[in-house]
Amino acid sequence: MAWIRFMPEDKSAKVKPGTTLFQAGRAARVFIRSRCGGNAACLMCKVKVEDQSGLAPPNRNEILKLGSLTKQGVRLSCQARITGDVTVEVPEDPLKSAIRALLAKQQEDDDGI
Repeated sequence: MAWIRFMPEDKSAKVKPGTTLFQAGRAARVFIRSRCGGNAACLMCKVKVEDQSGLAPPNRNEILKLGSLTKQGVRLSCQARITGDVTVEVPEDPLKSAIRALLAKQQEDDDGI
């Protein structure tokens, strides 16, 4: 079994080797965006992994879709298979980010009254 830690939410899950990061995210109740159902078609499930020693090397789909980004730690969560403990950085959902920015602006406006 391997421990997967998802940041910035700091949620973890224990999963079997061979599980994809996307599947591990579901086990940890971490939302990772996707439209294609794990077929490496939409590229929405990109995550950042600094230390990739707990993952299998990028497969053909990842290399074709991401190119040299895989060498910078960017992986498709639907394709990256777990081999050991790993920490994953999941980008914030754009809609959530926009709402957070609007709420912060509203708070600033309210404080300025």
